[in-house]
Amino acid sequence: MKRAAPIALSAALLALGACQNLPAGDAAAPVDATHRKLLTLDTHLDSPVHFGRQGWSFGERHDMRSDIAQLDLPRMEDGNLDGGFFAVFTPQGPLTPDGYAQALRWAQARSLQIDQTVTRFGDRIGAARDAVDAPALQASGKLVAYKSIENSYPLGDSVALLSDFQRQGVRLVGVVHTANNQFADSATDQPRWNGLSPLGRDWVKEMNRLGMVIDASHASDAVFDQLLAQSRAPILLSHSGSRAMFNHPRNLDDARLRKLAAAGGALCFTTIYLGNVQMGPEREALFDKVEHISSLNPAEQADLIARWNALDATTPLWNASFEQYMAALLHVISVAGVDHVCFGADFDGGGGIAGLEQVTALPRITQRLKGAGYSDADLEKMWSGNVLRILREAERHRTITGGD
Repeated sequence: MKRAAPIALSAALLALGACQNLPAGDAAAPVDATHRKLLTLDTHLDSPVHFGRQGWSFGERHDMRSDIAQLDLPRMEDGNLDGGFFAVFTPQGPLTPDGYAQALRWAQARSLQIDQTVTRFGDRIGAARDAVDAPALQASGKLVAYKSIENSYPLGDSVALLSDFQRQGVRLVGVVHTANNQFADSATDQPRWNGLSPLGRDWVKEMNRLGMVIDASHASDAVFDQLLAQSRAPILLSHSGSRAMFNHPRNLDDARLRKLAAAGGALCFTTIYLGNVQMGPEREALFDKVEHISSLNPAEQADLIARWNALDATTPLWNASFEQYMAALLHVISVAGVDHVCFGADFDGGGGIAGLEQVTALPRITQRLKGAGYSDADLEKMWSGNVLRILREAERHRTITGGD
């Protein structure tokens, strides 16, 4: 989710919303044989916000009663999340040369931090770039780390930097975030471009040329329509929901969901905007601190966590339940079909609801889908097959058009 502030968008602050209704102990949900054998991917992981924290390690288990991170290597293994797309999120700033320069430095630092973290734990997780890498890493006993970009703002007034990030391993890119940028209108801002800007249309062409997957989450309806019409490869929404089940502009309506499916794309279902967000002055005051948690010493981190969890105990960020999640997910599957649904919970970026607070709870989804009659083949498609198919299509287009 990552709510917009006047100048900067706060990324993982909302990640803390997942701390609501904390489970007793951090116990993992039971993992049945079906879930254990699936290749499972999440298309939007904001966990890199924690990678630079003092005294915090991605390789150690963290308890949500004393921490805010929803994901680490041990808990990925507990919940059998094989991996996903770790996001290079950049807060939105002014559309000026100085703003672009600062944003680029931020994004490059976050991208490098992801690389360094994966290398540090290279015996347990591996960097993935192409569609073939995920099953290969799973077969070798390693978790999977793709890279994505949330908000193309750091690219500045040219699309040339896309190729630099492509060489760094980025394979999925979101065009916009919670405020309009130089490329496109946001779903949660007033129209400026009435869709894509002229530079945004160049962005689409370059994304196709480079074989990078277009992410339409956070984009306005007009932008979605234009992305679908102009992209020569399927697109996906890395962390979006159903507008039919909860009327919010960040969610996709059924008519557009059907068009997405007809064009070969997919909606990766999220935990946000299943119901109202419970925001207030106290919550807003904590936001920027979470996105900048890596600048805090351990004592300051502990104070921030305590304040956030105390607020969650009285006013959880999201007024939604696991039952609402499943009802909305089943609706999306019924509209789009099993070939066009995937998962992007938005862990560590605003996601998480009662009953699905962290990555260890993911097997509950598989259990419920099995109970609803979906086959192992259906589950494989939704947990990873559809995403890898779209990635392969982007790669094929890169080969055809001579991209890098």
